[in-house]
Amino acid sequence: MPTSAILLINLGTPAEPTPAAVRRYLKEFLSDPYVVEIPRLVWWIILNVFILPKRGKDAAARYASIWTKEGSPLRVHTVAQSKFVRGYLGERGHRDLLVDYAMRYGEPAIKSQLSVFKEKNVNELLLLPLYPQYARSSTATVLDAATAAMQQLDYHPRVRTIEQFHDHPGYIAALAKSVVEFRTRTAGRADKLVMSFHGVPQYTVTRGEPYRDQCIATGKLLAKALDLGENQYQICFQSRFGRAEWIKPYTAEVLAELGRRKTARVDLICPGFVSDCLETLEEIAVEGKAIFTDAGGGEYNYIPCLNERHEWLTALTDMALQALEKKS
Repeated sequence: MPTSAILLINLGTPAEPTPAAVRRYLKEFLSDPYVVEIPRLVWWIILNVFILPKRGKDAAARYASIWTKEGSPLRVHTVAQSKFVRGYLGERGHRDLLVDYAMRYGEPAIKSQLSVFKEKNVNELLLLPLYPQYARSSTATVLDAATAAMQQLDYHPRVRTIEQFHDHPGYIAALAKSVVEFRTRTAGRADKLVMSFHGVPQYTVTRGEPYRDQCIATGKLLAKALDLGENQYQICFQSRFGRAEWIKPYTAEVLAELGRRKTARVDLICPGFVSDCLETLEEIAVEGKAIFTDAGGGEYNYIPCLNERHEWLTALTDMALQALEKKS
């Protein structure tokens, strides 16, 4: 029986694009103290009285707009990535390695997947959150949830983790190739390549989290790989939530300013996401375009996430094998 396994872990998704399913998903997501750091009683009232009743229906409509026949794009891509990694490992002679996926919020839950690994006598486990840059609200909550689940299951494998890969050469090369191939397909080069990352509150920087610095490092490495000058690209941050100050510049403000400058063509890529999801397909591809063009901008293109690109999956396989083979 296999004794080693890899668990790819992504954010999660509602089971279906209905108000009830979306509310269940949002309640689990926004109840995580790693995600919203507000006193629990105060936040419980805000979440259950004001946010969920209002946002459930609106969010469901947004999910419905990007839903596919196979289901949620995030789930579809994550399933495919796990299958490809399993196949790539097999090609390299590692056919005994189990590979599966879980979601931090929603299904399949981390605990349920770890229970399966326990039943299969897996005694060496690699936890691989699919977040290139490390943040408490993404990577840390995944790893802590996995640790808690193993304690509850009385399951004690040898655990290895990959906490970030923001500067991994294979990951950067895959991003660069996706941009180059997009330019080839669209027969042109943008006046500005906008690199938009998910935002976090400014106080996370003050307390020493590396997320913002790692996003900037990723952007600069990608710009170098594409031979871009400083005036040819812009790093920014999307998805601000609440009234607190978040890390800047904000993507919406950057796009509006580029539109006001009558920029002829903007290409936008999201190097903090390895799979397309609601945030990239709706907020960035649709809402971002409207912000830019309404402000007077010209052509706007969203460059898809890495998804099932061969270069990315090869890099992911390399990272997993290096982590498993690394000596303690």
